[in-house]
Amino acid sequence: MVNTTRPTHTKEQHMFDELTLADVDRDGAVRESAEEAMADTRLGFLKKAGVGTVALAGGGAVLSTLAPTALAAGAPPRSFGRGDIGILNFALTLEYLEAAFYNEATRNLSGKLDARTARFLKVVTVDENAHVKALKQALGRKAAKKPRFNFQGTTKAAGPFKATAEALENTGVHAYLGQVGNIKSGKVLGAAGTIATIEARHASVINEINGHSITPDGPFDKPFTAGQVLAAVKKTKFIVG
Repeated sequence: MVNTTRPTHTKEQHMFDELTLADVDRDGAVRESAEEAMADTRLGFLKKAGVGTVALAGGGAVLSTLAPTALAAGAPPRSFGRGDIGILNFALTLEYLEAAFYNEATRNLSGKLDARTARFLKVVTVDENAHVKALKQALGRKAAKKPRFNFQGTTKAAGPFKATAEALENTGVHAYLGQVGNIKSGKVLGAAGTIATIEARHASVINEINGHSITPDGPFDKPFTAGQVLAAVKKTKFIVG
């Protein structure tokens, strides 16, 4: 059962509160490439990544077909920013997507879901919006801009919603794991870890709701490169320019 009691301000949230741009910019990425970073708008780096060109297939199921890769491989494209800034903006991109998906589902599916799925939706909507807020706060002026979305009707009925939620949550877990070895700042690593574990809890609950294994990859999760994650998002056509 999903616990719907949410603390107002947790110890983990304080980890993000204490992050400064200096913590995020351990490799001097902002100072080295300020002019380049200022030119990188959200729409710009999505275009470079090729996101938003192919229609959704099978209620988001394409997101669950990615192959495993080695840890510390496949950092985000430089268009997201350099070093830890790029990794956090990559994470923010995924959190924007998830938060928008659940916000829209909350509006469309109120009173139309079974009790368990309704509890899941209530909790993850709060969590994903909190993730967006925390990442934006950590990145400050370097935070990527929120894009526009079209969820292809997946937020209008219980079946497509649950299938897509499972795909998004499991992909989020693999995406965070794939960047663990690329993060340079210990503070950033710790803060990102507080999100990754919540994404894993979301994934296990929606997996079980859908009648699937709570650990689909067995006792060890598989990391995905940023390229694999972006390719999966591209196929959904959820992000539109």
